[in-house]
Amino acid sequence: MASQYDLGMRYAKGKGVPQDPSRAVQWFRKAAEQGYPKAQAALGTAYANGDGVTQDYARAMQWFTQAAVQGDARGQASLGIAYMTGRGIGQDEVQAVEWFRKAAEQGDAGAQYDLGICYATGRGVAADMGAAVQWFYKSALQGNAEAQYNLGVSYVTGQGVAQDYKIGSLWFRKAAEQGQADSQYNMGVLYEQGLGVEKNRALAAQWYRKAAAQGNEAAAKALASITGG
Repeated sequence: MASQYDLGMRYAKGKGVPQDPSRAVQWFRKAAEQGYPKAQAALGTAYANGDGVTQDYARAMQWFTQAAVQGDARGQASLGIAYMTGRGIGQDEVQAVEWFRKAAEQGDAGAQYDLGICYATGRGVAADMGAAVQWFYKSALQGNAEAQYNLGVSYVTGQGVAQDYKIGSLWFRKAAEQGQADSQYNMGVLYEQGLGVEKNRALAAQWYRKAAAQGNEAAAKALASITGG
């Protein structure tokens, strides 16, 4: 089963073989039908995204569920997304949080971020910025750029944690270096105003330019203002 799953992943990613989503699905299905949870989660993702198979959220939900109940973190996280969005099943934010938590406690960075968002917004759970920051931090440590951005926002605004521009700038930088446009814009703001970093208009312009290149309108306006263009 594991070898079938591994072969499916090779076809999905084009590693050592020509990339072929349809062949990937064939191998995922062979392993999934034998009860291999990683393959079940992968097959669910294929159905959810329409990769190598006709998009079918209901079937995706079925495979995510089979993986999730066996303790597969990716399946649990995907099931959480399904419940949160209502794709393939009736929307249920409380159930979404429960599945996000199961995956997050296993160390799934995406689920940790999603759980943080739930706590930050009060979706499916009582709003709690302190808890949100804790989950953003766990995810951010694993390199999740969106979690790093949200952690930066928390430190800069003092939501759920003591305000600290310097620490906020560190997390914005990590996300910005991964191409997260809002963090690039925020780095520009911090450099322009000298918050948490030494004031530097040239570096501010550099970060604004990076964000603007990705379509960030606020960054484009700030760049025009700072450069006189």
